[in-house]
Order: sequence, then C-alpha cells, then structure tokens
Amino acid sequence: MTTIFGIPIQAFLGQLLLGLINGSFYAMLSLGLAVIFGMLRIINFAHGAQYMLGAFVGYLLLVNLGIGYWPALILVPLAVGLFGMMVERLGLSRLYGIDPLYGLLFTFGLAQAVEGIFRYYYGVSGNPYSVPPLLAGGTNLGFMFLPNYRGWVVVASLIVCLGTWLLIEKTRLGSYLRAATENPRLVQAFGVNVPLLLTLTYGLGSALAGLAGILAAPIYQVSPLMGSDIIIVVFAVVVVGGLGSILGAIVTGYMLGLAEGLTKVFYPEASNIVIFVIMAIVLLLRPAGLFGRDA
Repeated sequence: MTTIFGIPIQAFLGQLLLGLINGSFYAMLSLGLAVIFGMLRIINFAHGAQYMLGAFVGYLLLVNLGIGYWPALILVPLAVGLFGMMVERLGLSRLYGIDPLYGLLFTFGLAQAVEGIFRYYYGVSGNPYSVPPLLAGGTNLGFMFLPNYRGWVVVASLIVCLGTWLLIEKTRLGSYLRAATENPRLVQAFGVNVPLLLTLTYGLGSALAGLAGILAAPIYQVSPLMGSDIIIVVFAVVVVGGLGSILGAIVTGYMLGLAEGLTKVFYPEASNIVIFVIMAIVLLLRPAGLFGRDA
C-alpha cells in the first residue's frame, strides 16, 4: 500500500479533502465578513446566525413547500440577503459614526436572538437535508473515492469567491463601494447614493453567509448551533488574512482549512487549536494579518 510519511495515501488524501471542504466554508464565510468590515467597518457577529439561517431557510423550503436544493441555491441567498438589508437599514445605519463597539454589540445581540428563536422551535438536535440526486454517490479517482457533492461544494465555493473578488476589485460598482468607505461625502457629491451602497454591501455579505449555509446543509446537520460552532474559527481566519482584505479572506480560508486537515493526519490532538495557534503566530509577526495593510 502506498504511503506518505507512513500514512496510507487514502487516509492522507481523505483528510486533505476534508480540510479543503472546511476551507471552502471558511473562505465563503470569511469573505462575507471581510466585505462587511472592509466597506462598513462593522464586526458582524451575526454572520454565524446568518449562515445558520441560510441552512434553515433551505430546510424549511424543502419540508414545507417542497422546493428542492437547486431553486434554494437562488432563493436562500436572496432571502438572507434581504434580511441583512433590513437589519442594516433598521439597526446598523443608526450606529455609523459612533464607537464601533456598538455595532459589535448590536450584531452579537441579534445573533443570540436569532439562534434563540430557532432553538426554541427546533431544539438543538440536527435536522437532515438530503444530498440532491444529481450529486449523489461518488467518483473513483483511482487513488481515492471522491463524493460528488463534496467536490461540487469546493467548485461552487471557488466560483463564488472569485466572482465576489472580481465584483469588488474589477467593476465600477466595486470602485464606488471602495471609494465610499474612504470618503463617503465626496462620493455622494458625485451623485452616488452612499446609504444604498452600504445597505447593498451588508446584504451581499449576508447573502454569502446564506449561500454557505445552504451548501453546508447536506453535509452537516441543520442545527441552530451550527453558526455559533463555526463563527469563532471564521473570525480567526479573517484576522490571519487581514481585516477587510477580500483576497486575504479567500486565500487564508482555504489555507487554514488545509492546515487543519493535515493536522488531523499527523497530530489529531492539535487539529482543534491549530488555526488559533497560527493566528497567534501571525499576529505576533504581522499584526495587520498576512494580506492586511499596516496602519
């Protein structure tokens, strides 16, 4: 049997795939956080709840309305994005220009409220969401067996992350968004509706969390706790990549997911803390993060 550093190659590649899948969710969620912080300067503690909300909206669409996975891929981000826009207009927009701590406390309270509502109605046990028939089964690659759905998640995540980066960095809308964070009064003087841009930005970040939630539903149990279980890790990913860095969020998400997967192969006991160890080392050597700009 072929081995790598004494580890059977099937076990090695299996953990590498698991790390890549986790990295796909880390990248999408940290991307949404980076978009919101980079444009609004808000540390969005509700991001994990929006991820959980995406999974639950997909689950409820299937159970109550018979709307399957593929339509849900469009409907769920729209629903969570609209929820995020409502939150920004009714709550966060009133907190701009004052201590950022108030925005953090508001989103933290919102996350607790949303999670509490779902815990009240659905408990803490998970609800299953079936893999769509088109992506059921797996593909034998010769050196390993690749579940089709997990392969789809990696591809979909890459497409979404690349598309979001191109939108923000290479389009006129993205240039307006970046300019509005630097000098909103000047941008508004040119006839750009800055409040609407900020609302759309928060909606986009929320939609990314919702999309990650519906992608995760067939892999993990749909549970009210799924957001709080992952959000601390995602915050660590954002810090390592650099707060507000779009590229840093994407690259670091995949990188730390793979690091976590490899740690499970060579030193399983440390797999739950390796991301935080890396975060501590990066902050000691480069406080702004790998891709962040020094103040």
